[in-house]
Amino acid sequence: MKTRSSASLSTLNPFHRPLVSSRNSSFLGFVPLKLKSRRLLLIDNLSKFQANSGNGCRFRIRVLGHGCVIDSNHTAFCGSDSNWGQSRVCYTSSTHPWRGRGVSVIGKVASDIRNHSTSLEANVNEKSFESVYVQGGLNLRPLDFERIDNGAHLKKEEESRVKYSGSNVDIGNSKGLNGNVVSIPESEASEIERDAWKLLREAVVSYYGNPVGTIAANNPGDKQLLNYDQIFIRDFVPSALAFLLNGEGEIVKNFLLHTLQLQSWEKTVDCYSPGQGLMPASFKVRTVPLEGSNEAFEEVLDPDFGESAIGRVAPVDSGLWWIILLRAYGKIIGDYALQERVDVQTGIRLIMNLCLTDGFDMFPTLLVTDGSCMIDRRMGIHGHPLEIQALFYSALRCAREMLTVNDGTKNLVEAINSRLSALSFHVREYYWVDINKINEIYRYKTEEYSLDAINKFNIYPDQIPMWLVDWVPDKGGYFIGNLQPAHMDFRFFTLGNLWAIISSLGTPKQNEGILNLIEAKWDDLLAHMPLKICYPALEHEEWRIITGGDPKNTPWSYHNGGSWPTLLWQFTVACIKMERPELAQKAVEMAEERLSIDKWPEYYDTRNGRFIGKQSRLFQTWTIAGFLTSKLLLRNPEMASLLYWEEDYDLLETCVCALSKTGRKKCSRGAGKSRIIPCF
Repeated sequence: MKTRSSASLSTLNPFHRPLVSSRNSSFLGFVPLKLKSRRLLLIDNLSKFQANSGNGCRFRIRVLGHGCVIDSNHTAFCGSDSNWGQSRVCYTSSTHPWRGRGVSVIGKVASDIRNHSTSLEANVNEKSFESVYVQGGLNLRPLDFERIDNGAHLKKEEESRVKYSGSNVDIGNSKGLNGNVVSIPESEASEIERDAWKLLREAVVSYYGNPVGTIAANNPGDKQLLNYDQIFIRDFVPSALAFLLNGEGEIVKNFLLHTLQLQSWEKTVDCYSPGQGLMPASFKVRTVPLEGSNEAFEEVLDPDFGESAIGRVAPVDSGLWWIILLRAYGKIIGDYALQERVDVQTGIRLIMNLCLTDGFDMFPTLLVTDGSCMIDRRMGIHGHPLEIQALFYSALRCAREMLTVNDGTKNLVEAINSRLSALSFHVREYYWVDINKINEIYRYKTEEYSLDAINKFNIYPDQIPMWLVDWVPDKGGYFIGNLQPAHMDFRFFTLGNLWAIISSLGTPKQNEGILNLIEAKWDDLLAHMPLKICYPALEHEEWRIITGGDPKNTPWSYHNGGSWPTLLWQFTVACIKMERPELAQKAVEMAEERLSIDKWPEYYDTRNGRFIGKQSRLFQTWTIAGFLTSKLLLRNPEMASLLYWEEDYDLLETCVCALSKTGRKKCSRGAGKSRIIPCF
């Protein structure tokens, strides 16, 4: 049987995005093969396509060139167009119970496919949906999946992408997104928790009938949405954990796999593309008219890799959060098969390769620009900020757990182990400060040129700020915010220090010291609303120089010393790990008194967190989710053990210096191990 090619090369419409899902599948069953150089890899699972009888729907899956027709008995008839090599055009006539509508999935590749080899592989893990996946060279774009609605039309309004489930608000009787009974007994749930669950479910976004995430904020009164109607990777993490702890895994699995495919999307800013492996900061589900039709519409995913962000900064932390969430999904749900999928393994490797790429840096820490993490505006964190290092360390430990070790990954696993060892030593040795360390810095000699230098980063003692001398308690300490040559940022950054505890980036004594400091400085770091994102705020001339006079980051506002309730869940995990749950309980009870009354703000202003932030969005989803996750963890503290790591003593015995072939094998690790365990 001969068919002629019905698709041609074209430039991809910027609104076209690569994903579609069905009612019976949480995600497309795509599995990418190993990437080799810049070759195009095409995975076509037509042999796994399942069609159900009843509604007479017709599915068409089209990629360039080769034709394949599958009849109702799943017998395939294929023909090829020699002009297009091994690419395929596949037609499937069948029935499916999905909404009784015709669906077309169209793949477009904006590249000359004749110059690339292809390979095919069936997806062994997914049985309910057919998928096509493309990933390859820098000039290739992923497939663009389109849906043709031949019956009832999709709504044009993008707001319709947010699905409201008002029936799912009764904690005792409602069903979860995946059909599981919600695990919180009605008698244990407060009215505030009930309201929070209702709001969280109302923030859920559906894509072709399947939940894929939660929008950043869902305030009906907002007239200027900006990007708060998008699904952010970092913002979704507390929402995902709340659902997972509640026994609802479908939305998290969908989110992980949809964002994974977006990873292969072409990212370009001013004719320059970042390396493969970059995850988007966010994405949005849009409803747009189908090309060439005034009546048919399609749902598309529109990702943002930083090309639309303020300052055009790439989201370095997105890939790290994605890996952390992937591990949490497996630990809590028990679905380790997801981690073992070929496409997921490939995604992990791409992120790790991007992070472990060799450069000019002399340190094991990641070098990033300002605004590349939760603090996404100019705040003087460029260089080696603690937040990125703590998340990087966590992601490295996650990847080491989840990667399948074989001939193709053994070198990567060795690189991960080496980086873990070097990173843990570097942060523990050089980022940690307590009263004794500050006194040591105060007496530093400068301009030391020697392999045996004590002041290795040439830190000038005059950098010690006056506030720090009286602020650090006698018992306790913390990891500073940043370290570079001749520069130490002594500000306390909460997220980085909490993740140092959670991931065991700090030693057991250092982790204990961080909580001791937080308890001693409760009025500074929690006060009327937990928790300060950093302390202290930049003020006066320092604020003007470092932030550029940012009107949103004024002193004690937003990222400049604002109070962020979403940090509650990370504080709770850290406290439970260190057997100090009473601290988390105190913080949650304090927040519970105000959050619902204040309509769940994004952040709070002033030194003590008394005012709702001047530009704070209300009904902020990760504020709601952070509160719910904290409540769930405090009720079931044993679940927190699935989210943190204990000390890895093998790392202390490994040092990359021993692998050096040069004569410079001298290492301070032995001496450092004695200094990084202070007595409090």
